[in-house]
Amino acid sequence: MKIAIAKEVDAGEPRVAATPDTVKKFKALGIDVAIEPGAGIKSGLLDADFTAAGAVVSADAVKDADIVIKVKRPEAAELAKYKKGALVIAIMDPYGNDAALKVMADAGVSAFAMELMPRITRAQVMDVLSSQANLAGYRAVIEAAEEFGRAFPMMMTAAGTVPAAKVFVMGVGVAGLQAIATARRLGAVVTATDVRPAVKEQVESLGAKFLAVEDEEFKQAETAGGYAKEMSKEYQAKQAALTAEHIKKQDIIITTALIPGRPAPKLVSAEMVKSMKPGSVLVDLAVERGGNVEGVKSGEVTSVDGVKIVGFPNLAGRVATSASSLYARNLLSFIETMFDKESKSLAVKWDDELVKATALTRDGAVIHPNFLPKA
Repeated sequence: MKIAIAKEVDAGEPRVAATPDTVKKFKALGIDVAIEPGAGIKSGLLDADFTAAGAVVSADAVKDADIVIKVKRPEAAELAKYKKGALVIAIMDPYGNDAALKVMADAGVSAFAMELMPRITRAQVMDVLSSQANLAGYRAVIEAAEEFGRAFPMMMTAAGTVPAAKVFVMGVGVAGLQAIATARRLGAVVTATDVRPAVKEQVESLGAKFLAVEDEEFKQAETAGGYAKEMSKEYQAKQAALTAEHIKKQDIIITTALIPGRPAPKLVSAEMVKSMKPGSVLVDLAVERGGNVEGVKSGEVTSVDGVKIVGFPNLAGRVATSASSLYARNLLSFIETMFDKESKSLAVKWDDELVKATALTRDGAVIHPNFLPKA
């Protein structure tokens, strides 16, 4: 059995799908590993590091591979090099990309989307959304600190006192919680908001203050899978009024709100941005889905009357070494569930809940129920 580690063709993607550590573990299972030249260089991993771990570095790494692992969904030119029936495992971004799913189905590969991994106990070690969002939340605060013209902690000096920065985190999932924790470590005064009542205790346990309109709709605002529900227009209006006043007094805002398969909800209007003091900073983690902040531009830091809006996509990729390490372990743990250690061969259990949740294509067709072609 052979696993291939593909080099990312997207110049803006610095992560890699394996590390020397995971290569060693694959080899210990009896799996041959090949990697395309330079695949790990942007994550600080040299070809020599992979060779020392037992991988073969080859331009033809993906040829005849039983499994191809990537960070991002393969393009048509990449798929042409894969053998039919190969498993292709990556972050597939399937929502709204029906044409790309058809291309993978037509290529005859079995494609798996890591971000669709169910949030159940046995899959925690495979949860790519959590591993990458954790780093994105951390990096968001670092980006804010970079753009902010003042220190985060309160500093008392002989020349005067520097007040602590006020940080407001909007959306308290994995990324939001890490943003709160990081901002608190840097000495900021932190407040946070979310439509899910369950996170209030988590926010307060990190030393931040929770802000929300706590009505009946708020109490029912979480899906069984732990995601935020889309709120009614009436609730959104009440929440916007509450946050608008709060935003005026903040130095830094970090927005993380995303609902799978939908455009990012607009949380901060242009009027709210203009109400902030010059020198304030907003970091939008949802920019790849349209953004939570009105006026955000992907890949840019824009300025509105002295207020900066940071719209860098793929914030986890800006901590590429750590992000690759965690993602590689997510992949290793998932692949281990599809490998027979006795026969040292691929043994996909197609009725397994992890496989059913993540499998997008098989035998030339799109098979995931959420993405079946419309009649």
